[in-house]
Amino acid sequence: MNPANTAEIAQARVLAVTGPAVGAHPMRFLRRAGSGPRGFWARSDRWIAHSGTLATVVSDGTEPGGLFSGIEANARALFDPNSVQVLGGAPGLRFFGGFAFRSEYPTADFWSGFPPALFHVPAFELAGVAGEVPLLTVRMLVDHEGEGAEATLTRLLTHAGQICQELEAVGGDVSVDPTGWSPKAQPAPRVSFTRGETERAGWEAAVKDALAAISERRVSKVVLARTLDLITECRLDPIEVVHHLWQENRGSHVFYFEPEEGCAIAGAAPETVTTVSEGRFHATAVAGTVARGENQREQKQFAERLLASEKEGAEHRIALEDMVARLGPLAEDIEAQSEPQVLTLARLQHLETKIRARLPEGISALNVLEALHPTPAVCGLPRDAALEFLGEKEPFERGWYAGPVGWFDLDGNGVFVPALRCAVVRDLRWRLFAGAGIVEGSDPGLEWDETSIKFEPMLRALAASGAR
Repeated sequence: MNPANTAEIAQARVLAVTGPAVGAHPMRFLRRAGSGPRGFWARSDRWIAHSGTLATVVSDGTEPGGLFSGIEANARALFDPNSVQVLGGAPGLRFFGGFAFRSEYPTADFWSGFPPALFHVPAFELAGVAGEVPLLTVRMLVDHEGEGAEATLTRLLTHAGQICQELEAVGGDVSVDPTGWSPKAQPAPRVSFTRGETERAGWEAAVKDALAAISERRVSKVVLARTLDLITECRLDPIEVVHHLWQENRGSHVFYFEPEEGCAIAGAAPETVTTVSEGRFHATAVAGTVARGENQREQKQFAERLLASEKEGAEHRIALEDMVARLGPLAEDIEAQSEPQVLTLARLQHLETKIRARLPEGISALNVLEALHPTPAVCGLPRDAALEFLGEKEPFERGWYAGPVGWFDLDGNGVFVPALRCAVVRDLRWRLFAGAGIVEGSDPGLEWDETSIKFEPMLRALAASGAR
């Protein structure tokens, strides 16, 4: 956190105004913003897009209490809740961003724009639900010694009105998909690319090493990941990529975060690791995987096979039981579904169990997230032994891959998903990540096939954007 920026903001008030933006669409909004900082978060037909930065909060994990506590402390030091004035039902301040998988890693190459923890308070937010008029929120800082609140409010309302007019002016675009937006009248031009992939022999050798560690009882599960790199001959529009990702993965948590021009992370996570609203906690334990199938009959057969699989069931129980155990010291009235259900996504099906709990006063979303991350669904178990194994066997830096991304506020609320089925882009280079949970009974060849399928959401979005 920049000390000068902190002092300047701490001495200021925040004014925020919200109003309807008829005809606005999140992709047009993000395009209007130009390059970062900007972001997009969606599940099905509910979404939030943001751009601009009122304030930035960062942490490298060296603050007292570690990475998560450091971010929360820095955010609270930055803003006094009493200094925020909202008009027109504007939402409170939300900090959008994420955390790395682990705090110690070289922030270079692909991850040079992504410190261990980074969050933005946007100057502009557009939020919407299918069938309702989107709402635009605009925020400004009011310097006590500078322009008065009344003059700032007039400027704020004028600015918000201008943005709404701009978004409404292009609201007549032809709608050709469920998101209500056509990115281009013509198909994206073909963009050539070179492709580099984790060597299969090396990855399968790592799987066999994991199975050996499991047989020796050093770990019970390890989530091994691999990478797929695409270098395009010219720059793809990342907003078009995230649009296609959202269009084809309506059941997933689609995310996009661009902290600075030229670098961004995007993905479609199947689960939420922490959702807190007014003291109520919700999350999903997701582990165990099969293909979706080419038709409804195959889908049903694969789902039944998934529910009956001892190996997939064991992998799922490991994730569920660890999450419930880690919630114990923080939450009350913890409830988990007695039996898993099948979560069916665009290309895969997973075992899913919903977890709910009540949080005592003073326990925030970041407190719970700190206890849960990394879950066995993205790391393994026991946690420390699995982390050590991954550090030795994965020949790449995870960075933010499998780390929690989302938002939180100063009232303890927040929504975070693990950065899965994702890619990080820097200029012309896209690096995709996919992992598989290795437990007793895992087959290296089948686990390779599973990770291949997990690349598909991003590959299909890139292909629809021209990389084909």
